[in-house]
Amino acid sequence: MKFPRTTSSRCANRCRAGFTLAEVLAALAFMAIVIPVAVQGVQVASRAGQVGARKAVAVRIADRVLNELEATGQLLTGAQSGVVREGDREFPWTIQSQPWLDAQLNQITVRVTFQVQGQEFDVRLTTLVDPNAATTTTTE
Repeated sequence: MKFPRTTSSRCANRCRAGFTLAEVLAALAFMAIVIPVAVQGVQVASRAGQVGARKAVAVRIADRVLNELEATGQLLTGAQSGVVREGDREFPWTIQSQPWLDAQLNQITVRVTFQVQGQEFDVRLTTLVDPNAATTTTTE
């Protein structure tokens, strides 16, 4: 008994529709290369976003520390340090004063450090101060 031609051509097409072992192995090898690269890219993008956000906070802290020390007259008293807490994160800071070139000015640098994904980063805010121009506060 012979089957109609349409049935045998459907079976032949269905039998040829699968992937060969070589095609599956090639796809797996391609995925083994692409997935680690994609994950690394996501990690780099995530780290860059976190560094940018924390750097903005660190700059704000450095500016605040510099302004507070200037307002209280403690800006030129030598090396100082402390920790500022923002939310659930701590930002250690240090301040250093050193002469600037041959001028009668001091270079004041505030350094705020922070960590992102186990790596330490820092922000430095520097200004020049005339130590001879005393900051005076008057009360009336």
